[in-house]
Amino acid sequence: MFLADCHTHSVCSPDSNVPMVQMAQKAVEYGLTNLTLTDHCDLLSIEGERELTYDWNPVLQERKKMLDAFGTKLDLPMGIEFGMGFLFPEAAQVILNQPGLDFVIGSAHNLSEEAGGRDFFLLDYETLDNCYAALDNYFQSMLKLASMPEFYDVVGHIIYPLRYMNGDYPTPPSMDRYKDQIYEICRRAAEAGRGIEINTWKGQTLAEWGPVLDLYRQAGGEIVTVGSDAHAPAPLGRGVKEAYQLLQDHGFRYVAVYHERKPEMIRLK
Repeated sequence: MFLADCHTHSVCSPDSNVPMVQMAQKAVEYGLTNLTLTDHCDLLSIEGERELTYDWNPVLQERKKMLDAFGTKLDLPMGIEFGMGFLFPEAAQVILNQPGLDFVIGSAHNLSEEAGGRDFFLLDYETLDNCYAALDNYFQSMLKLASMPEFYDVVGHIIYPLRYMNGDYPTPPSMDRYKDQIYEICRRAAEAGRGIEINTWKGQTLAEWGPVLDLYRQAGGEIVTVGSDAHAPAPLGRGVKEAYQLLQDHGFRYVAVYHERKPEMIRLK
């Protein structure tokens, strides 16, 4: 069975300490066909400071070790998760000109600079009002991101901030109020020939993607990648098989992987 985990992280991300070769070893053990390491490059730091350059050398060094060990056993495209690139187009273009880059996930991990620029991970979600204030800001950024397709191949984890909203609320935060914005994000991506991803968050979010997939289909979208967002070997690949079934349940016939910034459509079985 074809299995691809297209959103994973290694020691080249600031929030992981796992060598790429260990991630590849786990991918082989799990039975993956394709493993795309998409280490973080965020143009705003976790505290909201501008970081407008990126050193590819650690990635290339790690990739060489991984390819030497597993290049004949796995398809190993070179990816990046590119955060807030839409804010700084000149810097973004320089970073993404790296030769050999296969896949770019476009993400918004931070509040807008006007709102302080901090990562959503750091915010206070004690009340529903706080949750919706964060989500309002997030979807404004995501709309801007979707409008600049030169800086992404797929729109990353559209429902991202929800993973941090675990307070004791009268009712859980709902995506219903953002349906129009999500549709517009999907429409802009689809019309530009770009995709979205199902981010299973280590197998913890699956059903939540159903409404997003429906909106993406309504917008004419067909390109969907699947990723676990694993930052360590243990959760690698979690939820991928279930996400493939979810795609089929919502009318999709293919899952995508990327090489040379172009989607390869793999028929679901």
